[in-house]
Amino acid sequence: MRYLTAGETHGPQLTAIIEGLPSNLPLAAETINEELGRRQKGHGRGLRMQIEKDTVQLVGGVRHGTTTGAPVALVVENKDWTHWTKIMGAEPAAEENEGKRRILRPRPGHADLNGGLKYNQKDLRNILERSSARETTMRVAVGGVAKQLLASFGITIACQVLRIGDVTAERSSLTAAELAAITEDSPVRVTDKAAEARMVAAIDAAKEDGDTLGGVVEVVVEGVPVGLGSHVQWDRKLDGKIAQAVLSIQAFKGVEFGIGFEAAEKRGSQVHDAILYSEEKGFHRESNRAGGLEGGMTTGEPIVVRAVMKPISTLYKPLLSVDIDTKEAFSAQVERSDTCAVPAAAVIMENVVAWEVANAFMEKFGGDSLEEIAANLTNYKAQVERY
Repeated sequence: MRYLTAGETHGPQLTAIIEGLPSNLPLAAETINEELGRRQKGHGRGLRMQIEKDTVQLVGGVRHGTTTGAPVALVVENKDWTHWTKIMGAEPAAEENEGKRRILRPRPGHADLNGGLKYNQKDLRNILERSSARETTMRVAVGGVAKQLLASFGITIACQVLRIGDVTAERSSLTAAELAAITEDSPVRVTDKAAEARMVAAIDAAKEDGDTLGGVVEVVVEGVPVGLGSHVQWDRKLDGKIAQAVLSIQAFKGVEFGIGFEAAEKRGSQVHDAILYSEEKGFHRESNRAGGLEGGMTTGEPIVVRAVMKPISTLYKPLLSVDIDTKEAFSAQVERSDTCAVPAAAVIMENVVAWEVANAFMEKFGGDSLEEIAANLTNYKAQVERY
């Protein structure tokens, strides 16, 4: 499967086209909208979340509630577009609007300056409009589609926040379903209520200071069959694909699986997972320090992946920058932004991971219809049981 997205943060709409989905997959806009709503939640979000109430339209590839096998097209309208038509319209600008809201002072930590240099743009809005995290709206929508495909085969996925700033929450070992239920009611998407209060206070303090906070999030995928991904080429390893997808999320700077970087300080006997066999479970692992992946392939244990998000780069007390016209020193441009988007970023990560797992699932069991995939999966499970 593959997908492309298009659209700008203050443009008329965001668009995605997904190719390779099987026919006869039940697909509901309401379920995708639940994911979009989750992305907009969380303590520390900015004013944009009060303007945009994201809902998706299925405008291609779905008929009477199921996919047809044709490309699926998704659209999310930007409600704020009415205030930006003169500035962001596709038509040539009127003379009085030519330089209106032109961005000349690049923000440290953003794509503004290097993007402007690369694409020879003298108005940095042409860079920041697309590089904005608003783009992740469509990646969550696409992930919402992937999650419906995975759910058809008993694969569940959930996320939790483990750290915001210098506040660490206790990691929960609940099932994905239990984790999703509890974190959905938390303003910072944690199960640790004591840490929740400290995180909220830390976010409020950063906002008061005109500053921002980052953190660490975790995604867990359960019900994944053994053997997704491959060891035979570097670009077919599923952990590599997941890592690339996660690091492509705006502001994400590091990723680990299982015990991750902790493995550097331990001996091998404390890092690897013993293999067991029983009539009831077949081959299985005694532990899951590898995070459900060995040799670029799933082991049958839950996939556990964590990532770090840096503090958002747009500061209400901006850092020093340089005017690209005059080359004089100024404070960086201030755009509407969040104090902390870590809880929302956990939802984004959950959905990009869902896409990569769904894509690997389709590579392994792919067919043109949901029924063909189910038959392929059944045959494969029987092969594994006979091994």
